[in-house]
Amino acid sequence: MTMQAAFFPGNKKVEIREVEIPVPGPGEVLIKMKASAICRSDMSLYYGSSVFSGDSTCGCHVPGHEPAGVIEKAGEGVSQFQAGDRVAVYLAVGCGECPSCRSGYKMFCEEFKCIGFDAHGGDADYMVAPAENCMRLPDEMDFITAAVSTDAVGTLYHAQKRLSVSGRDTVVIFGMGPMGGAGVMIAKALGARVIAVDMIHERLEVAKELGADYVINGGEADVLNEIARITHGAGADAAIDCSGSPYAENNALDCVRAHGRVAFIGESRETTIKPSDQLIRKQITLIGSWYFPIHEYDEIADFIIKKELPVEKLVTHTFKLEEAERAFQLFDERKTEKAVFVWE
Repeated sequence: MTMQAAFFPGNKKVEIREVEIPVPGPGEVLIKMKASAICRSDMSLYYGSSVFSGDSTCGCHVPGHEPAGVIEKAGEGVSQFQAGDRVAVYLAVGCGECPSCRSGYKMFCEEFKCIGFDAHGGDADYMVAPAENCMRLPDEMDFITAAVSTDAVGTLYHAQKRLSVSGRDTVVIFGMGPMGGAGVMIAKALGARVIAVDMIHERLEVAKELGADYVINGGEADVLNEIARITHGAGADAAIDCSGSPYAENNALDCVRAHGRVAFIGESRETTIKPSDQLIRKQITLIGSWYFPIHEYDEIADFIIKKELPVEKLVTHTFKLEEAERAFQLFDERKTEKAVFVWE
């Protein structure tokens, strides 16, 4: 039996190949794909490089690290899942035995592999995954929401949990891509007053729909002056940068009050900051936040359902797998925001 699967041979090329349907080994499950979301980090493979080291640039792995689907078959020794179970897949595959794996933070395992980069991902009709990486979906959750929940929503939920965001806070979120948009809806659901910052008018309009109380166009206004005006000079309680822009990272540090909290989520290789002025003399808390521990997913899914988060509003386009070349091209050209492959 064969299936269709996407591959990146490099240099912005996409190939849909007919390959054998994989067979689950011991401890694994075969999943029939229902939704697989495209992420900005996929573009590194699209260009022929990778955000991870190792052999993920070989073009031999199916991309897609935000998949959701239905278990078709369980391999030997799998007792916690059976055919017909609806699941999303956790992207980090670890050894399963080290302290990081046991704590749920599989991405810190020394043997860490990322599905879609170092192992086959979800941009295919079927995928095989370790059963321990499968996250059971609530009956009320659709597959597109499930796929997006595995990265953008889960990452921003975990970051705001670590920042202790609540209804007492004014939170500034920089970068209104899918990560920032997820951050807005989560902060609002937690009761915070939310300020969204971006330089693209259309993204700011979406931020309003997602619950932002204020929006600031960084290309048209002085961001720090606007935040000071909104907070009556006090500064924000917390700020999250989802852009990875050094300009935004510095604004995040500068816009919070004394004892404020800041999270960096957007990937950035190098930024210059002023520790004395921005950190020490304000006694702020600065964290880096990357993904979430797998045991937290039930809590994340429950939050999405109970708070009725409009996760579907983050998705601007859906595609069939055979449209992969066009899908990645449009995503690369930033003509889509969150895009998702769907099978039904």
